[in-house]
Amino acid sequence: MTCVIVWRDAVVRAKGRSWDGAQELSVEVLGGREHPLPADRPLPPGTVIRALAYVALVGEPEVGDRVSVTASALARGLGTGGYALVAALPDRLPADPAPGPGHIVKARYTPLQAMLLGVDEQESPWHEVLRDADDLAGLPVVVADLHSAVPAVIAGVRRRAADLGRSTPRVAYVMTDGGALPAWFSRMIAGLRAADWIAGVVTVGQAFGGDLEAVTVHTGLLAARLVLGADVAVVAQGPGNLGTGTRWGFSGVAAGDALNAVGTLGGRGVAALRVSGADPRERHLGVSHHSLTAYGRVALAASDVVVPVFGGDLADLGALVRAQAAPLGAPQGRHRLVDVDTDGLLEALATSPVPLSTMGRGLAQDPAAFLASAAAGVHAADLAADVSAGAAPER
Repeated sequence: MTCVIVWRDAVVRAKGRSWDGAQELSVEVLGGREHPLPADRPLPPGTVIRALAYVALVGEPEVGDRVSVTASALARGLGTGGYALVAALPDRLPADPAPGPGHIVKARYTPLQAMLLGVDEQESPWHEVLRDADDLAGLPVVVADLHSAVPAVIAGVRRRAADLGRSTPRVAYVMTDGGALPAWFSRMIAGLRAADWIAGVVTVGQAFGGDLEAVTVHTGLLAARLVLGADVAVVAQGPGNLGTGTRWGFSGVAAGDALNAVGTLGGRGVAALRVSGADPRERHLGVSHHSLTAYGRVALAASDVVVPVFGGDLADLGALVRAQAAPLGAPQGRHRLVDVDTDGLLEALATSPVPLSTMGRGLAQDPAAFLASAAAGVHAADLAADVSAGAAPER
């Protein structure tokens, strides 16, 4: 079997930006395998590239340190943020972690598997709270396909709460493992946390690095409510999205599974449609086939599918979105279609403390993408207000 990773030795030439759990570096390639890479993947000695180190895994790199990096995706030009990833500081290994509780292993059986304290495991102070827990008590849970939807959803939540004259809801982000596994990769998470837009992050499945670790989406959702005290939860994969151009071969199919978990636990599932008015690919124009498949074929628990109502220059796109979403609702489908007016939401999105970007397009280039997510947040805020007022959740 041939090697499946592009390895390089390099030396740190400069340190760049840092954020929660991550350090950006400029490194110079020292060498690699004996045979040169194909012409479309050159990383010869002397090449200076960007690298990213997760300090909790490999330690804190300093200028002059030799680092071993993996650069497979970078060499292929894939969407990893343009980084090689530091696998080790071979001449200055970090100290062993202090003894402590926790036996949950994530990124299991990979060279960088991490042992962590799971919020749901026996050694956790929250184990007794979660041991028999199985009720979200109507907690609104917005499920989205892409990581980039998260700040837009929260902008909608905050705007609607302000319009209702209510206090800002506590929002927890439950990050699944369809994209990046380390939450530290996301500058967006760091920015939302710094701005107090999220009450915390729960990383579930093989994802890790959140404020809380959970084994499954189910315990992640319960931890969002019972440990973080969330009024609204948002479920989405980490940065990155794997697609193959096939009906079923995309990581966002898990959005349907997440809605099933919400329904099983007595939450209120809110499906955020992946919408675009600028994507050149027909399968993603209007409502993406990802949403239609995940919500229409995978999600068996009846949920609220938020249909954004666009006006002005987006009115024609709004009509297309409505027609595409119609089969998800009764009588053909099992879900409830909820129309939400997007008037005023552009201003709400402009208040985001982090840049808004999806598939390389910002708010100006593809406003519909972010408006659709914000509309889901508006509906979630309405549901949260109902729960707070003591209204019985619809089951």
